[in-house]
Amino acid sequence: MRILVPTLAVAAVALTGCTMTPAETARAQAAAEADRAALGQQLAGLHAVKTDDCMDNFQSSSLKAYGSTLIYRVSGNLIYVNDTTGGCEGIARGDYLVTKSNFGRVCRGDIGRTFTPGSHVPTGSCALGSFTTYRK
Repeated sequence: MRILVPTLAVAAVALTGCTMTPAETARAQAAAEADRAALGQQLAGLHAVKTDDCMDNFQSSSLKAYGSTLIYRVSGNLIYVNDTTGGCEGIARGDYLVTKSNFGRVCRGDIGRTFTPGSHVPTGSCALGSFTTYRK
């Protein structure tokens, strides 16, 4: 019993260290709201056409992240939106995404890993969701 009590005390201290302060919570909520607003601007004037499990990898000319949502831009009139499981948000600050794809396609369930440019240090990973096509 003596060993269990200190272990529980250490576990309780460790768990309380994982909680966010009110200021951190407010910053996270503000960042999420800013991401939603920026995503809304990107999708303004476009409408969802269809949802597919895969996208041809060579089609995309640029990739941007808005929170856990990725936007693959093919042209001004065509984009693909992918809601990931989260973890690839580093793309928003300039990290690049690497996926292992089959037959030149990225698909739902593929794992993407993010890396810093130059040093190639891994910064995160996420599972891709379905690809929603948006057109004007």
